[in-house]
Amino acid sequence: MNPDLDLTVDRVIRAPRAAVWRAWTDPDRLARWWLPAPSQCRVERLEVRPGGAFVTRMSDDGEVFGPHLDAAFLAADELERIVFTTAVDSTWRPADPTMIVMTAEITLADHPDGTDYRVLVRHGDPTARERHEKLGFADGWGMVTAQLANIAESEPR
Repeated sequence: MNPDLDLTVDRVIRAPRAAVWRAWTDPDRLARWWLPAPSQCRVERLEVRPGGAFVTRMSDDGEVFGPHLDAAFLAADELERIVFTTAVDSTWRPADPTMIVMTAEITLADHPDGTDYRVLVRHGDPTARERHEKLGFADGWGMVTAQLANIAESEPR
């Protein structure tokens, strides 16, 4: 972790890693937590594998959905790690330079209370990191992580 370039979220989710993994890899589950409420998410493509597409759309009214995320997965190690980037879009073309370019690594590890859930978001330079932080990284990623925890923790064990 480089504090000049990276932002993080760490949380213990009181659910098994398999439940957290399902929340990340099942489109219906992902749609329920991926955007901070009350925004709504529509999952267009979720191919959790190296080279796979990650495309979501968002809506504030539940009627009109606009672009949210168009990214590509770099790694998917079942029950352990998911890595995606916005540096290229879902078709592996260079990303729109006006978007925040980042690579996000999500790791899952066993914890006595469930799952040690860690997010590391890497940026290319301090300006991009600062911009992402000012746009509300802590609140946004914190809220969606709490929503993810609610989904995973509500699954039967």
